[in-house]
Amino acid sequence: MVTEKLKKFTTPVFPFTAIVGQEEMKLALQLNVIDPKIGGVMIMGDRGTGKSTTIRAIADLLPEIEIVKDDPFNSDKSDLDLMGNEVREAIQNNESLETELIKIPMVDLPLGATEDRVCGTIDIEKALTEGVKAFEPGLLAKANRGLLYVDEVNLLDDHLVDILLDSAASGWNTVEREGISIRHPARFVLVGSGNPEEGELRPQLLDRFGMHAEIRTVKDPILRVKVVEERTSFDQDPMIWINNYEAKQQELRDRIVSAQQLLPTVKIDYDLRVKISEVCSQLDVDGLRGDIVTNRAAKAHAAYNGRDTVTIEDISKIITLCLRHRLRKDPLESIDSGDKVGKVFKEIFEIED
Repeated sequence: MVTEKLKKFTTPVFPFTAIVGQEEMKLALQLNVIDPKIGGVMIMGDRGTGKSTTIRAIADLLPEIEIVKDDPFNSDKSDLDLMGNEVREAIQNNESLETELIKIPMVDLPLGATEDRVCGTIDIEKALTEGVKAFEPGLLAKANRGLLYVDEVNLLDDHLVDILLDSAASGWNTVEREGISIRHPARFVLVGSGNPEEGELRPQLLDRFGMHAEIRTVKDPILRVKVVEERTSFDQDPMIWINNYEAKQQELRDRIVSAQQLLPTVKIDYDLRVKISEVCSQLDVDGLRGDIVTNRAAKAHAAYNGRDTVTIEDISKIITLCLRHRLRKDPLESIDSGDKVGKVFKEIFEIED
């Protein structure tokens, strides 16, 4: 009874399929959900363009996941990379584990968060007096198998951004203190957003994000009116609005799930891989992260469209998202809008305007 009442009290979330425009941001988020190894997405754009709304909407759209009950790390009972040590030991001892279904975790990282709050802390007193590794999980533990959202990521301390990116890349978080070490799974989709007017991220940190979406304020008056009308009617009666979009939401949910299942079988031709690397080389992209992410994103895009082979069209849709923030540039220069990437892509893939 109480649970049912609590369910009624959940804050209604604006439906993902009802969001008007911002196609670049929506595509980047969907591809990262299909393949979290793409490495997250950085969303830069003007104030009030629906960045936070869209990110909360994608988390709400995703299907529920099965976790081991009362586990602080949202452990999966069958995937070794997604389970904590206690669950692993319980499985090795053939203990039966109770599971439950939960919504995909969506963790907001506040700007004032400390390193202890993010990574978790070890209770030294308990470790010394009782000889037990007492670990207080942080936000990275909560975010395992979900999304970690950092608003105004360009204002966050560099060392914290580094920790987040390391965990997102490796899928693990290690806490070391006074000779005690604890390691737990932390596989999540890292989503950062910010306003370029408030400063850019350092290039080394920016390069670690898989994709970079740029969003601008809608200029078309008719589209603006549509956005305002939809938001107003949602605020007046959220439940009716959510029910109206339920069929579309379910359709997109099914599409993402089938893309996740299809992804391991998707192939990309050797010729296309060579051309992707040629684009990266000609753009003078440092390192090989650009090549790897573009290959992964192209496969995810093909799976999203229900195909098991990558086409040039898949690459054209994602290459700007994957490379625009990796170009060498003067620190005073603003981020390339993607025109340069598009131009080189067309040259190498021999596409005429």
